Amino acid sequence: MEIDARGLSCPQPIIETKKVVDKKVLSLSVLVDNIAAKENVTRFAKAMKYEVETHQTDYGWKLDLEKR
Repeated sequence: MEIDARGLSCPQPIIETKKVVDKKVLSLSVLVDNIAAKENVTRFAKAMKYEVETHQTDYGWKLDLEKR
C-alpha cells in the first residue's frame, strides 16, 4: 500500500498514515515532500512499532514502513 502525502502540511500526512496503520497493515510506503512531514511520520511510525527506511527521491522522500 502507498500513501501519497506530497503537498500536504502536517499533521495531514500523519493522519493519512494513521488511517492505514489502524487497519493493522504490516507494510506500507508514504511519499512526502517536506522535511517536517518526513520527521513527523517517521516518529509516529516508530512509536507504532514500525521500522522505517527512508529513501530520498526526486520529489522528496519515500518512507517504507514495516511492522516489527
